[in-house]
Amino acid sequence: MGNARDKNLFAALTGPLRAFGVTGVQVNLGRLCNQSCRHCHLEASPSRREVMGWAVMKKTLKALAGSGIQRIELTGGAAELNPYFRPFVTELHRLDLQLKLRTNLTVLLEPVLEGLASFLRDREINLSASLPCYEEINVEAQRGKGVFTKSIAALQLLNKLGYGTNSGPELEIVFNPQGPFLPAPQGKLEERYKKILKTQYGITFTRLLALTNMPVGRFHANLKQEEKDQEYLALLYRSFNKHILEKLMCRSCVSIDWDGTLYDCDFNLALGTPVAGKVMRVEDFHRESLSGREIVTGKHCLGCTAGAGSSCQGMLEVDHS
Repeated sequence: MGNARDKNLFAALTGPLRAFGVTGVQVNLGRLCNQSCRHCHLEASPSRREVMGWAVMKKTLKALAGSGIQRIELTGGAAELNPYFRPFVTELHRLDLQLKLRTNLTVLLEPVLEGLASFLRDREINLSASLPCYEEINVEAQRGKGVFTKSIAALQLLNKLGYGTNSGPELEIVFNPQGPFLPAPQGKLEERYKKILKTQYGITFTRLLALTNMPVGRFHANLKQEEKDQEYLALLYRSFNKHILEKLMCRSCVSIDWDGTLYDCDFNLALGTPVAGKVMRVEDFHRESLSGREIVTGKHCLGCTAGAGSSCQGMLEVDHS
């Protein structure tokens, strides 16, 4: 497969990638989280203290106002634990933006966040909720003891509020594999999830998104510890799908980190590799300047182009199985 240690491996396969434009923005509110998941590319945990302050939030609101960008995703860590989460969401809602929150579910049951689910429902915030399996043993192996039971309780609460129903906001379920292999076809996974969650727990949801584990952060550290990092990279390399390149999320999205630094994607953010060029901070954010920029790539980018592709919106190709 060539030199797997070469950070330009992805670029060697594809050539330079350029953004088409900016139609969406991800805002990372910090690394603080109530969980310490084995697969977390950001290595978030309860001990992390990096959180976006109100000053950076105000700059973000100013950058987004009048920019023409409509699609905003809030993420973390557990974004909900940011002390300014509710006022920030309130201001974003006033800008009439399409808002989505990426949540680990269990954080919605934290006593200090009482009423948060209702707060989100009242503002029609769509949710993308991580549940890496429908079996308790697998979820707890990846996310910790007691997480599965809390996740189910949170989903049931969200259903009661109208999430994942015909009349309520969207409730996506996010799946990622337990180990160093590609996810099964998204359509088949969704069918299985919907059947089991409905039958066993009375839970409904809008759609399932299947993500490929990226060789970044804790997942990469675990691969190295088990001496499977090169094997996994070889799998991603063999599974490279050139047809995915036109659909990559980084070509139409920018990520803003907790300190206001701009990145091409959440994975470059995790690696501390900001956007190339002059625009580096949220106060310098200009949609036109970011459109057409050359995207910073590395071998980790193979994770997004393997098989049916992967992005925060799930697989990038329709299942053919």
